[in-house]
Amino acid sequence: MQIRFCMTNLHGMLLGMLDRPRHLADIRRLLRNFQAVAILGARQVGKTTLAQAVAAEFGKRARLFDLETDRDLRLLQDPEPVLAPLRGLVVIDEVQRLPSLFPPLRPLLDRRPIPARFLLLGSASPSVATRGSESLAGRIAYYELDGLGLDEVSADRWQRLWLRGGFPRSFTAKSDVSSMEWRRAFVQTYLERDVLDVGLRMPPAELRRFWQMLAHWHGRRWNASEFARAFGTSEATVRRWLETLEGFYAIRLLRPWHASIAKRQVKSPKVYLRDSGMLHALLGITSHAELRERPQVGASFEGFVVEQAIHASGALSHEAYHWATPQGAELDLLLVRGDRRIGIEVKCTESPVVTRSMEIAMKDLRLKKLWLVHRGDMRFTMRPGIEALPVAELDALRGALD
Repeated sequence: MQIRFCMTNLHGMLLGMLDRPRHLADIRRLLRNFQAVAILGARQVGKTTLAQAVAAEFGKRARLFDLETDRDLRLLQDPEPVLAPLRGLVVIDEVQRLPSLFPPLRPLLDRRPIPARFLLLGSASPSVATRGSESLAGRIAYYELDGLGLDEVSADRWQRLWLRGGFPRSFTAKSDVSSMEWRRAFVQTYLERDVLDVGLRMPPAELRRFWQMLAHWHGRRWNASEFARAFGTSEATVRRWLETLEGFYAIRLLRPWHASIAKRQVKSPKVYLRDSGMLHALLGITSHAELRERPQVGASFEGFVVEQAIHASGALSHEAYHWATPQGAELDLLLVRGDRRIGIEVKCTESPVVTRSMEIAMKDLRLKKLWLVHRGDMRFTMRPGIEALPVAELDALRGALD
């Protein structure tokens, strides 16, 4: 079961063109400090390729188990006699398919000196994080792998990344048409296999309709009652559907920030499809020319910038919020770490201007900095504390929360 690193398939060759050094360095650091690291993220986002790069450094002392294969799934039904003799690095892919694996891992991780460290890969957060936190508390670190960022594809290709999204196969496809074909097939895989595997009792056609409605809702505040009416079901049911897609990293629920200020504040989360390419596939948008003509262009750009800003800043999911008041003041993205607050407003324009809403956010939230991200190519100071930032220069947010 030794890993063989013979990147001979097309996927491997394409991914070999993409450098992800920051993620690789983060995984190395976590493995030095924890007995186990779980890399969580959407299917096909690059978890296995990243794990292979880490395992290559262990040479023959690396072992790979793929729980999508019947052989390895049967083999690890009784994991202790299989895993206990191994030394070096043990990689277990698609661990959400075998949640019973976590309790037996605990005694293996408590051995001293440490004979092996474990790298667990999962595509569904609820089953992985819940089981792991219950059984392996203090022994495991979680690392969320998102799609490709501007720092990984070069900033001057941001429009291609916006249209195609951050899944490596989609971004590196030979043409926009090939990219769209891959994304449509990927959506079908989610509908017919992945989501149904977690026991969601919902016909694939109905789930597709729900996902497409979310695509049209992209960038808006969640309204459970409207979705429940549209599908003739309860609010609790549509919330469960929403949480399932969030658990598979298909959508991001950007929670509202409740500041301790006198004004009333909106308490509904905003809904985004996490990958702009998947958003465009569900909306049937195949080219930049078509995207520019669609009414969703502004919401699409906003969602793209939100994801890229979170990626660039290194913010964790629980450090990212939106903020709004019933009177209309709002902020697209608020990053909070400790007592540090960074505001990000997104405008799909090449000529950004400071708005009254931004001034209110600066004052009420006591922001240290507010970035106005836009589609142009000029970076300049607009007011004290407010700076216009081209989307191509989002790397300026790196370290902003430190």
